[in-house]
Amino acid sequence: MIRFLTAGESHGKALTTIVDGFPSNFKLNSEYINHQLKRRQFGYGRGLRMKIENDKVEILSGVRFGKTLGTPISLLIKNNDWENWQNKMSVTEIDEQIEKITIPRPGHADLVGISKYNFNDIRNSIERSSARETAARVAACSVARKFLEEFGIHIGSYVESIGGIYSKEDFSEKLFNNYLPQSFNGKKLNSQSDKSLVRVLDSDQERKIINKIKLAKKKGDTLGGTFVVVATGIPVGLGSFIQFDRRIDAEIAHSIMSINAVKGVEIGAGFYSAENFGSQSHDEIIISKNKFSRKTNRAGGIEGGITTGLPIIVRAAMKPIATLMSPIESVDLSKMKKVLSRRERSDFVAVPACAVIAESMLAWSIAKFFLEKFGGDSLEETKENYHNYNSELFKRIRENFKG
Repeated sequence: MIRFLTAGESHGKALTTIVDGFPSNFKLNSEYINHQLKRRQFGYGRGLRMKIENDKVEILSGVRFGKTLGTPISLLIKNNDWENWQNKMSVTEIDEQIEKITIPRPGHADLVGISKYNFNDIRNSIERSSARETAARVAACSVARKFLEEFGIHIGSYVESIGGIYSKEDFSEKLFNNYLPQSFNGKKLNSQSDKSLVRVLDSDQERKIINKIKLAKKKGDTLGGTFVVVATGIPVGLGSFIQFDRRIDAEIAHSIMSINAVKGVEIGAGFYSAENFGSQSHDEIIISKNKFSRKTNRAGGIEGGITTGLPIIVRAAMKPIATLMSPIESVDLSKMKKVLSRRERSDFVAVPACAVIAESMLAWSIAKFFLEKFGGDSLEETKENYHNYNSELFKRIRENFKG
């Protein structure tokens, strides 16, 4: 079983994470993780915090001479802004009077946080509920991503829309119809989307979105959007229909929905399928190159909670960020009177970053089920198990049903 735990506050000294359960002997270095952290900070419409923080990871344990040891991997990301917050976020008691935050922002965890944990300062809610925590998640999940690449599994994403602006060309149709070149993989998808300031695949759409973000900035408002994450090179048989919590699609939905501000997740054609006949929704089974495949991939690579071997396709919706420069109505808890909500340094748009975080979480979910199926204390053992299963799968099915 693999697991990770993150710790740290948005303006605390650092973010930390411990990753446990991965086999020994696969290559891992800080440069690989830093590349993913940099991608998380990218995108037109991000706030001033991105100019302050230049996220770099320090690997504290679990790696020797560039390879994993099979022991817990601990990672540290320092917060550059800590220098300006040492008093406000002091671990020990201080004599200085620190101003308390008493006005919650609608749409954020401010009010529910102080209600649940009995705080008298909203700052205590803000710090851990902040999306800053996702930097630690990306670092942790980069371990899973690097592990999966050893087996030819690659994950990529693109932004489908921001502020309701979609491309005239629906790239998801190519995914659902399985109209993909044999050389297509998630990494190549990123090489396209990462060239865009908002990670879209259409330059005309990019221009329109940037103009709308400029309008949102001018109005002191924020925007949300939708994005698609794709994992390629997936083997048949990850997940199970035996119990509800062993279905890989349920795990994926949970992991993506856990990302800050994500309000909707679908796998494959999802809600679109609900509007059509079954004949328009399901993927016809074929034999191609001595293995089973599907004519289409509307199921998004998962049937009955188990992977089909086709790309996993996940689509998610991110709501607009809760912090507004032109605030809406709230309540001052110190006076119990109606006021306008407070401002907090934030982004205007973070959909491109959210897609990168979703890549990371998808990598973790796949790695979890991959290791559950193939096991192994070392990379070599896992590879042997994986190749034995893959090489004999079609032959085994054929022999089972012969005659």
